[in-house]
Amino acid sequence: MENISKDIILMLQYLLPGFISAWVFYAFTSYPKPSQFERVVQALIFTVFIQAIIYLIKGLLIYFSRFISFGSWTEGSQLIWSVCCAALLGLFISYFANNDKFHAVFRRMGITRETSYASEWFSAFLKNVTYVVLHFEDERRLYGWPLEWPSEPNKGHFLITDASWLDPEGKEVPTTGIEVMLVDARQVKWVEFMKKTWEEKSWAAKRQTHHHQIHPDEG
Repeated sequence: MENISKDIILMLQYLLPGFISAWVFYAFTSYPKPSQFERVVQALIFTVFIQAIIYLIKGLLIYFSRFISFGSWTEGSQLIWSVCCAALLGLFISYFANNDKFHAVFRRMGITRETSYASEWFSAFLKNVTYVVLHFEDERRLYGWPLEWPSEPNKGHFLITDASWLDPEGKEVPTTGIEVMLVDARQVKWVEFMKKTWEEKSWAAKRQTHHHQIHPDEG
């Protein structure tokens, strides 16, 4: 039993950098956490990359130590490098998972048609920064600006500001005295992303104000 316990501890120590990378990745992305077995597999994959990076760093330090002394390579220094590389690798992968730049290159090459985003839901809210209409199960409709939205469509909440109810004819019924509304995502059937006509109106209003400031005698 002691040998088995020691083997488990050694395995966990070996996989620790991979678990750190995975923890950073899921902390900064909307990807759902996989099962326990899949987490171990991911940690093993991350660990392989980290070990390769550590091997490269060690080789470079040994080479440059001919010119500059960096001290001796110990288990402590290897641990520090492993943790730093694990955190940086997690941040690096999170960056590309949140902006789709990595998959965009391969889509242009015709290798894939997939995106880096966690889901179509995440992609829709990321690409469409605008007012939305939430359609509820009871046929009500809520119009407003989403300050926050759930990472998944079947759990979490919407945080809506500038909220107005829409009547059957599509006219706005403003909510009075309410700054923000917290809406359960499970009550929402679908989401409409509105055209950015409000940007055009805002730009036109600013242009008209600027015009009158330049020509104060006009009108």
